Amino acid sequence: MADQPQIPGTTLFDGRQARKGYALNSMCFSFNELANRQAFLADEEAYMRSYGLNQEQADAVRARNVLQMIAAGGNAYYLAKLAGIFHLDMQDIGAQQTGMTKAEFQALLRSHA
Repeated sequence: MADQPQIPGTTLFDGRQARKGYALNSMCFSFNELANRQAFLADEEAYMRSYGLNQEQADAVRARNVLQMIAAGGNAYYLAKLAGIFHLDMQDIGAQQTGMTKAEFQALLRSHA
């Protein structure tokens, strides 16, 4: 949208993104229940289909790429549930955001300590 601020490298989560990511965010919300997390881990593809994820969303989940999930309409708060299932921590996500490996990102953090 032209009236929204443009922040380079940032996907704004607005109404359009919320509608775009409804299926992905609904799936992530379901992970509040242990049984749903277990069902996802048992058969990711079937679980994604059951929530109607589109190709972009499913590809992002398969890639374990949080930035792609955000671009596909994912809300960071809901995606945290999915990141936890994949054992991704904030340093993993920071590395994705900066285009570094996790080890490179950790070294960067240590250099600023």
